[in-house]
Amino acid sequence: MNREEKHELVSALQAKMQEFGNFYIADTSSLSVEKVNNIRRKCFESGIEMQVAKNTLIRKAIEGLEGDASEIFVALKGQSALLFSTVGNGPAKLIKSLRKGKGADKPVLKAAYIDSTVFIGDNQLDTLVSLKSREELIGDIIGLLQSPAKNVISALQSGGNKIAGIVKTLQEREG
Repeated sequence: MNREEKHELVSALQAKMQEFGNFYIADTSSLSVEKVNNIRRKCFESGIEMQVAKNTLIRKAIEGLEGDASEIFVALKGQSALLFSTVGNGPAKLIKSLRKGKGADKPVLKAAYIDSTVFIGDNQLDTLVSLKSREELIGDIIGLLQSPAKNVISALQSGGNKIAGIVKTLQEREG
């Protein structure tokens, strides 16, 4: 691979990192071709893009990102597969589901970059699985905002006469 091809690959990786906003670095070494192809198929089904690249090229792509993600460089050892996703916890859930089989300990999570936050090590997998996506958080907030209004409406519907009586009593006290 010549210098120009490397530069193009670094630019393409950087563009994907910025486009998706989330990426995971996983170790798929020592897996058979059949298992890697299975991982690629599951990634495609989940809307996750998988790409294998040399660590030096991944490092150069990360260096070009806004903000400081240099903490992730310690994970760039051995074979690295990048998993790009718009959903922050999508690749973590996929990795967890792929490791459910007996004796399945791969792919191993090396690092993750989610909305400019860096997670290092396979021990972070459970934390990443439990992260809520932006859509889930917005749904929770909307639910919380709607809750008081629903309570008032249900009180008016179920005990409208009681509330009307309370309002009438309060008006008579003032008068």
